[in-house]
Amino acid sequence: MGSTDTSSAMKPKADLSRTASMKEPRTSLHVYRKAIGAVDFPRLREGRLGAQFWSAYVECPREDGDHSDSAYREIVHDTLQQIDLIHRLVRAYPSYLTHAYSAADVRREFLQSGPRRRISSLLGIEGLHQIGNSASILRMYYALGVRYATLTHTCHNAYADSEEPAEPLNHGLSLPGRAMVKEMNRLGMMVDLSHTSFETQRDVLRVTEAPVIFFPLQRLFSIENGGLVMIIFYASFLENDPSTASLGSVADHIQAVGETIGYRHVGIGSDFDGMESGPRGLEDVSKYPDLVRELQRRGIDIADIAGIMGSNVLRVMEDVENIATSMRHILPLEDDVKSFFEN
Repeated sequence: MGSTDTSSAMKPKADLSRTASMKEPRTSLHVYRKAIGAVDFPRLREGRLGAQFWSAYVECPREDGDHSDSAYREIVHDTLQQIDLIHRLVRAYPSYLTHAYSAADVRREFLQSGPRRRISSLLGIEGLHQIGNSASILRMYYALGVRYATLTHTCHNAYADSEEPAEPLNHGLSLPGRAMVKEMNRLGMMVDLSHTSFETQRDVLRVTEAPVIFFPLQRLFSIENGGLVMIIFYASFLENDPSTASLGSVADHIQAVGETIGYRHVGIGSDFDGMESGPRGLEDVSKYPDLVRELQRRGIDIADIAGIMGSNVLRVMEDVENIATSMRHILPLEDDVKSFFEN
C-alpha cells in the first residue's frame, strides 16, 4: 500500500471524456503506457499494489496568515475537483481500480485472484486548509472516500501549527483544532501528523482517541498510541547528500525505525508523483518487489515485511474504524452558521 500525488499532477492534463467511436476514455496522462512520472497502470501492476491512497493535494493559501473563509474558497473548489477526478478514474478503469471505504473493502478485494484483483483506491487530503474552516466540508470529504487528513501542510491553519513557519500561530492545536481531531475520530478518519510542529504532535497525542500516522523526521512518537511511522522516498529525507539516495537508503530507514519501535509501527508512505524522482532503485511504483527482496535479504521476518507493505496500515484503519463505532452516540461537530435573517 502506498501514497501518491498523481491526481494533483494529472489535474491540468486529464480528459476522461468519451465519444461514440471510442471504447476507452481519452486521457493525456496515457495511463495504459509508461507515462512521464512514477505512476501508471502497467507499473502499478508490476509493483503488485493491492491498495493505494490517492492524495487530493492543494497548496496552501497564497496569503500566509489569512485564515478567513474566503481565503480557502478556491482551495475547497480545487480539492473537490481532484476528488472528482479520482472518482472518474475509478469509474473509467474498472478493470484496474475499485473504490475502498474501509479496511474490510481492501481485504475483500485482495482475496480476488489473478487479473480480477483490482487496486483498492482510497483518498486523503494534505492539510486542514483544504476544509475551508468547516467540519461540514470535512464530513463531505469523508462521504466521498477521504480516509486520512494531514492536519497541516507547509502553513499554519485555524486548527494546528505547521513545522515550517518560524512563528507559531496556535502554539500547537487550537481549541477548534482539538474539536476537529475528535470529529475525525468520530468519523473514522485517520489523523496524519506530517508537516506538523512538535507542539501540534504533543497536543494531538493527548487528545486523540485513535491511532495516528507519522512520517519520518517527526520528533514525537508514542508506541502506546498504536500508530505508524510512514517511510517516504524523498531523497533529501533519506540522505544528507540526496544524490546518493537509493533503495538501500529506504531499507536502512525501515530497519532503523523497525528495530527502534517495532516493525508493527512501520508503513510505506512513498509519495510518488509528489517528488521530482524516487531514489535510485525505487524510481517508480513498479520497484516495490525489489524493496521486498532487499528487506528479505536483510533477514527481516516475512510477517514483518507483510505488515510494512500494507497490513500495518489496515490494522490502524481497523482500529480507527472501531473507535468511530464506539463514538456513534456523539453528535457531529457543528459549524458556526450565519442566520438566514441576519442583517
